[in-house]
Amino acid sequence: MSGSQSSGIDTGLKVKIVLKKDQRTETLTSGGVKDILTKSPNHLHDITVRLESCDVGRVKEIV
Repeated sequence: MSGSQSSGIDTGLKVKIVLKKDQRTETLTSGGVKDILTKSPNHLHDITVRLESCDVGRVKEIV
């Protein structure tokens, strides 16, 4: 499942995100969702979330 729709993403869900600093390399960071930061129900460039580790990035995979 992709991270372009917020309906499939909820707090506590395990996801893989791309951090802003890793956008060129597409390096993924794993963790649980703490907050959903994108207000719209879907987004062309994926939903932005804050992980429990306080890392912020766009959801690329739902684990």
